[in-house]
Amino acid sequence: MMKFTRWASLTLALTFGAAFAGTNEGVQAFDRQQYTQAARELAEPARQGDAVAQFYLARLYQGGLGGLPQDDQQALLWYRNAAEQEHAGAQNNLGVIYDQGRGVPQDPAQALVWFRKAAVLGDAAAQFNLGLKYELGQDVTQDFEQARRWYEQAAEQDNAGAQSNLAGLYLNGQGVPRDFARALSLFHQAAEQGYANAQFNLGVMYAKGQGVPRDDQQAVAWYRKAAAQGDSDAQTNLGVMYLSGRGVPNDEAQAAAWFRKAADQGYALAQHNLGVLYAEGKGVPQDDQQALAWYRKAAAQGHGDAYYNLAWMYENGRGVTKDLTAAFTWYRKAAEQGDAAAQFNVGMLYLEGEGVPQDDQQALAWFRKAAEQEDVGGQINTGWMYENGRGVPVDLSVALSWYRKAAEQGDADIQFEVGAMYEDGRGVTKDVTQAVAWYRKAAAQGQADAKAALARLGR
Repeated sequence: MMKFTRWASLTLALTFGAAFAGTNEGVQAFDRQQYTQAARELAEPARQGDAVAQFYLARLYQGGLGGLPQDDQQALLWYRNAAEQEHAGAQNNLGVIYDQGRGVPQDPAQALVWFRKAAVLGDAAAQFNLGLKYELGQDVTQDFEQARRWYEQAAEQDNAGAQSNLAGLYLNGQGVPRDFARALSLFHQAAEQGYANAQFNLGVMYAKGQGVPRDDQQAVAWYRKAAAQGDSDAQTNLGVMYLSGRGVPNDEAQAAAWFRKAADQGYALAQHNLGVLYAEGKGVPQDDQQALAWYRKAAAQGHGDAYYNLAWMYENGRGVTKDLTAAFTWYRKAAEQGDAAAQFNVGMLYLEGEGVPQDDQQALAWFRKAAEQEDVGGQINTGWMYENGRGVPVDLSVALSWYRKAAEQGDADIQFEVGAMYEDGRGVTKDVTQAVAWYRKAAAQGQADAKAALARLGR
């Protein structure tokens, strides 16, 4: 499965400023990355109160550039001097300092004050930062309409982060009517500025055909642009495209290579996917121990499928000594995240007393959780528990209701069993017509007992 990321960037934007009269030489030197000259040229105008010089001097201290020591306190001092003179860039950067607690105790309320001052003055980075706060509900009440308002203002100034996050609001219908075409347009604007998150999301829209005809080759092209910038979501989805042969020729080795790039960045989904490739020997030599190692890395981050696959490896002794207690532990972790197959397996381990003390009531509870998610095995076993009075009093009518759910999903053996219950009047009024109907469904799938029952009934 592809993983589609949340839209909002988690990185606050810093303002970088522009050259103003009186400090041009220092600013120009800064822009040429001649930081020593910039520090020399900017020092005096900054002391004399020039806000632009103060802003750039703060940046030199913040980065430890031009022979100056890295000094958050000095950066804070000069940003504040400039901010108090209504320098919007300094106000925004002061907000970032308070938000991150760099050189001062972390103070989200102060951060918001400075972001708002800068945003009102038209600073695009501050408008983006304020929009992000409202979108995520971080230190403010979540308010998508406020997020949209600030993103719109920043996007009009070609702030790529704002364009990308505004696109996400339109894509999801948050604070605005859902509008795929508008989302696509905004993602394009940001992507064409080289914004990796927008390139990734543009790839998703092409892959899913949202606001545009599905186009796997375009999806691959945009994933590739973002992946080249190190975007782990894009690297993972590019791996999926190579694995499935969508938009590119099927190439398991390329899939493994892209999964590895993302996995090496600590991305849990890619770590899991790389584990699967090692377990199956696709694109890499088959290696159960490598599979286990990658599953463990993903599981350490709470990845549900990695929990499940680790459990399966322990249950089957693949790459590790068979250990049903460990298998139960990992299946339960996956089950608690709502994985229906894991819930079924936890139920089986309780039923059979393998890796855990035998407990019919626990078995029934986990079978029912799986059954309620339309898991056929869970439905059948829940019915079986009621039919046989395991963990619950015998109740054939409830047993039949669960068997029917599984039968309606096409399980041939249980279709035969439902037919037999109708024929015998077990848990239901005897009804040969219904019995024959279910026998025919099963027989159509080649179920031998159903064919024999139809022959016996002359049907």
